[in-house]
Amino acid sequence: MEHIAALLLVIGCSNNLSDCRELSVPVSVFATADACTAERPFALGDVQGQAQHIVAKCLAVDPALEDDYDQVVWKVLPNGTLDASLEISNLMVASNTVRPEKDYLRQQ
Repeated sequence: MEHIAALLLVIGCSNNLSDCRELSVPVSVFATADACTAERPFALGDVQGQAQHIVAKCLAVDPALEDDYDQVVWKVLPNGTLDASLEISNLMVASNTVRPEKDYLRQQ
């Protein structure tokens, strides 16, 4: 299995930065950070015209935590730069470490 080393996040905003959203790009995951950085200008070209202000950032992915990341947290700062990170929410959906036998299963 190939590991992901970087994720390209592209955000489009209104001119006053009050309304922002993620924009889809053809390729958003990369095997190396350098590949992400090299693709960023082309991705910006692909989304040209979809928003008045567009920013992009390559986010480093720790291969050991690749499957644990479940959130991309971002905000566009008043100066127009993108602050973003990959995070793990620590939200446990279900857990069953011990499964005691049910009494009714033992009945004969």
